[in-house]
Amino acid sequence: MEARPPLRFSTHGVPEVARGQALRTLRGRGLLPVEPLPDAVPAVELVKWRLPGASVLSGRFCGVRQIGDPGTGGAPDDLFFGINLAGPGLARQRGREVVVDGGDAMVVGLHDGPFTVLRPVVSRMIGVRVPRSGVPARTEADLAAAVRLVPAPAPALQLLTRYLRSVLDGPVPSGELADTVVDHVTELIPLSPGVPADFPTAASSVRAARLQSIKADIACNLPDPALSATSVAARHGISTRYLHRLFEDDGRTFSRFVLDQRLELVHRRLRNPRFTTNTITAIARGAGFTDPSYFSRAFRRRYTATPTDVRRAEQIGDG
Repeated sequence: MEARPPLRFSTHGVPEVARGQALRTLRGRGLLPVEPLPDAVPAVELVKWRLPGASVLSGRFCGVRQIGDPGTGGAPDDLFFGINLAGPGLARQRGREVVVDGGDAMVVGLHDGPFTVLRPVVSRMIGVRVPRSGVPARTEADLAAAVRLVPAPAPALQLLTRYLRSVLDGPVPSGELADTVVDHVTELIPLSPGVPADFPTAASSVRAARLQSIKADIACNLPDPALSATSVAARHGISTRYLHRLFEDDGRTFSRFVLDQRLELVHRRLRNPRFTTNTITAIARGAGFTDPSYFSRAFRRRYTATPTDVRRAEQIGDG
């Protein structure tokens, strides 16, 4: 099954008096699992990805109740893992209440019955819903536990949060890539404290997710000439040696990966009409190159053409 187009919704532009009914209508259609709180002016801005074997809901919420039950687009054996990026929430299920602060997460199994999360003030969250069926729990206690808290300091939670944010910043994955994303997410979830043994874990998937998060970090910081393995490793809470090992196992050194990404960025911009007024030196500097001679040599080795040749070929093609 292929990934479907994302569902996007925002109350921005919807009159305050009409927001509650708009949310109730979408909930009635099984599209969005939120409803307005009594006497509150709801504010919602979200996107919902529907991938093969998982759905990912992310956005900003205020004055609403998030609802989890089989009627919100899932199945009775689904498991929901919600990360509060900012702001508080109060999760309730089967008489148990858990306060989820900014940075915390919660895990809920729909086999335990419906759950709700009250979001009376502004909060931001990422929620993942995946099937639990076919993945046996190890103990009866796992099946009996209601909503559980995953505290913010959990390293696996921090890694999963970075991974999801990097994925959500890109286009909706499809095909084999969508399957890979779902595999990584389901294999990272059980590493967090408080999560029952409902899923198998795989060290290779953890490493792959960490590497993707690091690559997304690098892509965001390419213009910084001070970008280094030491600075990237520090941001991700790992040693520089471990970072180098991740890249070597992936088939390229850290330095080679950064150089390739910078060259690809320059190549794209040379062919982009929006950058026709920029000098080649400025474009190279914007990709993090500080030495024009080194840049020119590296570019020619990579593309067997000079930057001027690439720009001229694009202009001739447009003409």
